[in-house]
Amino acid sequence: MSHKREFEAGKARVEGGSTPEDKRRRFKSVVQEVMRLQTVKHFLEPVLEPLIRKVVKEEVELALAKHLTGIKWICEKDIHPLESKNLQLKFLNNLSLPVFTSARIEGDEGQAIRIGLIDPSTGQIVSSGPASSAKLEICVVEGDFFESHSGWTAEDFRNNIVKEREGKKPLLSGSIFAVLNDGIGVMDEVSFTDNSSWTRSRKFRLGVRMVDQFEFVKVREAITESFVVRDHRGELYRKHHPPSLFDEVWRLEKIGKDGAFHRRLNYSNINTVKDFLTHFHLNSPKLRQILGTGMSSKMWEITLDHARSCVLDNSVHVYQPRGYQKETAVVFNVVAQVLGLLVDFQYIPAEKLSEIEKAQAEEMVIAALSHINEVISYDDESSMIRNFLNVQSSQTSVGIDYSGLSLTSMDGYGFVSNLHNTAECSGHVDMEVTPQGLYDDFGLWNCSQILGLEEPQSDLQSALEGFMSQKNAVVGKAHSRRWTKLFSVSKWLSVFKNVTLGKI
Repeated sequence: MSHKREFEAGKARVEGGSTPEDKRRRFKSVVQEVMRLQTVKHFLEPVLEPLIRKVVKEEVELALAKHLTGIKWICEKDIHPLESKNLQLKFLNNLSLPVFTSARIEGDEGQAIRIGLIDPSTGQIVSSGPASSAKLEICVVEGDFFESHSGWTAEDFRNNIVKEREGKKPLLSGSIFAVLNDGIGVMDEVSFTDNSSWTRSRKFRLGVRMVDQFEFVKVREAITESFVVRDHRGELYRKHHPPSLFDEVWRLEKIGKDGAFHRRLNYSNINTVKDFLTHFHLNSPKLRQILGTGMSSKMWEITLDHARSCVLDNSVHVYQPRGYQKETAVVFNVVAQVLGLLVDFQYIPAEKLSEIEKAQAEEMVIAALSHINEVISYDDESSMIRNFLNVQSSQTSVGIDYSGLSLTSMDGYGFVSNLHNTAECSGHVDMEVTPQGLYDDFGLWNCSQILGLEEPQSDLQSALEGFMSQKNAVVGKAHSRRWTKLFSVSKWLSVFKNVTLGKI
């Protein structure tokens, strides 16, 4: 019992040991903590709250969008569990032929081969969705594959892929894989390592199939037209499309190098494509005769079409032969093709010429080739019309007709005898006549100036009348100078007339 009393007494002492000072300190610390919390809330809450709200909002929206997309995909699968989408690959441009081993496979005009992912229902390129960025594989297919499997399956396609010959390199070298970008892929830096002569059809096709597989999406493979792959050594005998004017003539279709046609053409000095076209335009029956009966009409048309595809420059040539009564010239191009005629300084295009005029023009072109130094060349037809016609017309036409005016016709006014006397008394008349002066400097205004009139007259008659009205008032040296000027003008008019009539 005594121990119990002692324990209770000690407990009472401990509880009773909290002095008023201790209570004040505890209260003070509590107040300070509350004030600190209020301070933090007052200053930091306006700054932190908008930032936290924004971050939370973005995260919630992102998570919600992913969740809704997943729900939509699940719903679509539940609603259309057996529906699949059919797409197909397609070559968007043609191959540039012929194709040689070790040479880069190119499209039209040297561009890279492009492949597109097409929706057959619309014919449009599929630029969105997982398949629009899929990986593709380029392979070689038998040349007769499409003819025997027009509605092929994926298994048919696989069974017709051509593998390399035993002991040879893979048929294709380079980047045989491509990746679609917005539904379009590019096949670049791919070449053949072997020719196609050993296959059953002696031809190849290029094929493209999709490497990646997608659920509910079926993609059909693409193939090109069949083509022959030749050994790169044959590139030396390659036909050019289009040919150049200065290509050797055997570059044309149906004319083999060192073959019978080639030898016949060389014997007739037809060595280039330009020579071939020139002879065709000058005398096509003769050219046909040179090639002989071994070239059929179909072969002739193929060769001729190939030659005509040659790109010509815009230059034109003009030749004016001698001996024609009218002012006539022929206009032709670099391969002697008649473009038109210039008759009395009027240009008549070839399509408006009669058969007789066309035959005449062809004869003039033949003459032009024999007098090549007399041929005038221009950059194009417009410059020919601008320069040739304007120059010729300026040399044959004048603004005022002086053909009826001469020193003899002026004798009725008593000018001629006085002019000669004046010239003898005053010495020689210094007058320099130049072509430029004839056509430019000695216009009607200059005539008026020479006659001493204050203002230009409307024509030469009025100028003479003005001069005659003043002659009685002029005496002495002034009289002599005025007659000297009139003599100079008259002499110039006489020279001008002779020039225009072609006497000088």
